[in-house]
Amino acid sequence: MKRRSFFKKGLAFTLAPFVSADLIAKSNLEIKEMSKPFNLNYAPHFGMFKHNAGESLLDQIQFMYDHGFRSLEDNGMKNRTIDDQNSIAKKMSNLGMTMGVFVAHKIYWRDPNLTSGNKELQDEFVQNVKESIEVAKRVNAKWVTVVPGHVDLKLEMAYQTANVVVALRRAVELLEPHGLVMVLEPLNWWANHAGQFLREIPQAFEICKAVNSPSCKILFDIYHQQISEGNLISNIDKAWNEIDYFQIGDNPGRKEPTSGEINYLNVFKHIHSKGFKGVMGMEHGNSKPGKKGEMAVIDAYRAVDSFLF
Repeated sequence: MKRRSFFKKGLAFTLAPFVSADLIAKSNLEIKEMSKPFNLNYAPHFGMFKHNAGESLLDQIQFMYDHGFRSLEDNGMKNRTIDDQNSIAKKMSNLGMTMGVFVAHKIYWRDPNLTSGNKELQDEFVQNVKESIEVAKRVNAKWVTVVPGHVDLKLEMAYQTANVVVALRRAVELLEPHGLVMVLEPLNWWANHAGQFLREIPQAFEICKAVNSPSCKILFDIYHQQISEGNLISNIDKAWNEIDYFQIGDNPGRKEPTSGEINYLNVFKHIHSKGFKGVMGMEHGNSKPGKKGEMAVIDAYRAVDSFLF
C-alpha cells in the first residue's frame, strides 16, 4: 500500500469516533430543536403534513407532536365516524395535545338563516349546536366555530343583528352548562365569502356583548381581518376581552406566515405579550408542494415564533 493512501486511511480510522460523536451530538441537538414546543400554541390540520407523515390520521398527529405542535384543529371533526373521533381523542390525550375548533352547524353560504329570524332555521341551528356538544365531549374540545350565515337583503342590519343575537342566546343556554365556547368567525367579502353577515371584529364584539355569555366569544382569523379591515394589532387590543381563539393565514394566498404581506413576527409577539394561552389554528394551505413544502411550513413557524430570542 502506498504511504499516502495508508496515512489517509489511518487518519480516517483514528478520527472516526470523534467525527461520529460530533455528528451524533449535532443530530441530537437538531432533533431537540425540531421537537421543542413553540411559544404559542399553533394547531395544524389533517392533510397539512401528509406527504411526510402518511395518510394515517394518528401518524399525522404524531408527526405534528414530534415537530413541536401541541394542538390540532379539525373543522370537519363533526362529520368523522365515532370510531375516528375516539381514536383521535385517545391519541391526543396520550400526547397531552389540545383539540382546537370544529364547525358546529350547517353554514348557509348563500341564503340567510340566522339573520332572517326564521324560526325553523333558528331551531335547526340550535339542534346542530346540541349535537355538537356530544362531539365536543367525545374529542375533549372546548371551542366550536359558528358562522351566522348570509345577509338578508330584505332586512335592515339592525334587525338582522337582533335576530342573530336571539339565536345565539338560545345556543349559549345549551353550551354554558358544559363549559363550551362558540367562537364567532367574521369572514372577508373580497376574496372568499361575499355576502356573509359577520365581516368585521367590531361587529363581532358588539354581538358578543349583546349575548353576554362566557360561551359566546370571537374567533379572530388574522387572514380574513387583514382583508376586511387591517389594523390587526389595534383591533386585537380593542376586542381583547371577547377574543378566545385565533386562526392564521397570510395574505394574499392564505398560506403559511412569511408567504405574504402580514408581519407575523410582530403580530405573534404582540399576542404572546398579552398572555394568550389559547389555540392558534393554522387554517391555511402550504405555499409549496410535497415534503419540502410541508417542512417549509414548519420552518416558517419557527421563524415567526422566534420573537423571544
